[in-house]
Amino acid sequence: MNVDDLLRDALREQAAEQPPVGPGFADRVFAVRRRRRTRRLVTVVAVTVAVAAVAVGVPLLDSGKSDVRPANVVDPDKVSGHPSQSPPHELIAAGSAALAAYYIPTTVKKSATESVSERTYWLLDQKTGTYVKAPRWSFVAVAPGLRTAAVLERTLPASRIGLLDLATGEVKRWIQVDHKVGGLSFSADGRKLVATTYTYNPDADFHPADPNSNVGEPLRPSVRSGFYVFDVASGKGPWAPVDVGDGTRADGRNGMINNRQDFAFTRDGGHVWGGVPSDDIGKLFYDFKGAEVPAPTAADKYRAWYPQAGVSPSGRLVAGDFAGETWHTSSYVTDSTTGAKSEVHGQELLAWADDRTLIAWDIGKDAGESEFHQRLVLVTVGSDKEVPLSGFRKGTDTDAGRWQPVFAQR
Repeated sequence: MNVDDLLRDALREQAAEQPPVGPGFADRVFAVRRRRRTRRLVTVVAVTVAVAAVAVGVPLLDSGKSDVRPANVVDPDKVSGHPSQSPPHELIAAGSAALAAYYIPTTVKKSATESVSERTYWLLDQKTGTYVKAPRWSFVAVAPGLRTAAVLERTLPASRIGLLDLATGEVKRWIQVDHKVGGLSFSADGRKLVATTYTYNPDADFHPADPNSNVGEPLRPSVRSGFYVFDVASGKGPWAPVDVGDGTRADGRNGMINNRQDFAFTRDGGHVWGGVPSDDIGKLFYDFKGAEVPAPTAADKYRAWYPQAGVSPSGRLVAGDFAGETWHTSSYVTDSTTGAKSEVHGQELLAWADDRTLIAWDIGKDAGESEFHQRLVLVTVGSDKEVPLSGFRKGTDTDAGRWQPVFAQR
């Protein structure tokens, strides 16, 4: 029996044992607030969530008599995992989500006081189902459908954006920009591209020339300047400035952001949003002219700044932060119609495979309690089972060589 057979058997068993879940499930909640990460741990978007929380238990609600079994369990034949591979060599996918690429960051010293985290990407070759090194690109965003990627060349911020044909490996078109770009993200339908602009490399890090100095890490204002919203077909779109300032807002709340804090589209593609890693804000929304607006939808209202999975395909559920109460590692999922929270296995939620199933990072039972010894797993709301999809990562947050996933809808 091969790995694919084992995965299918595990998923079929999970579907058969799925407990009844009905309208009251989201109310079965453990209300906890996790310990916030330090600013150093949140500087890089792909860092690992700290495994710690302070919790207060809430009794389970509903008798379950009127509950019904969910019908949308991921088709086992649409799951491809390789639990022995880290980083993966062959396709990892589940449901509608696929690992379209991954990158490995390396810290490069530029001067006595400056270093830069540089990414090396591996892109999925759909003909062979394997990942192929693509050292030309410093940043890659993959469009839904896995046919096109938006790419930036090695030096950031970049003065042009490439639209890469993933079947041929050739750039179909270059988009020249007046304001240099450091981050990219497609809309859910793949028709629009938001490009975050920076005045300096957002992955640069500054430190004292003398490592034994008692002087703390130098602080500098964010170098983010705004964003473009491009129509992918025409390659045209306006630039919108977004003032960062010193992080102090008129309403008195802390609006400080990380050096790299890229914009992305809301689920409906009508606005862009950006994370603000502070307890009292979390995220801000903008129209395409750069004006701040309220959360456009209920799902956007409950979006957390950090989890990559975001809003489920139907818009009903929203992936949240680390919880860690019901199980050793778990994350919140919020019902966008009620605001009620439930928990699902997983240390960090990365992508929705369907409306109730996600791909996540999680530690293993034999991980020695290390929060950094993670592998990709498939988890389902309402189930305590996990299906491993990759091997374990090694090292800690600060170690070079820890691969970071890039998911896209297929």
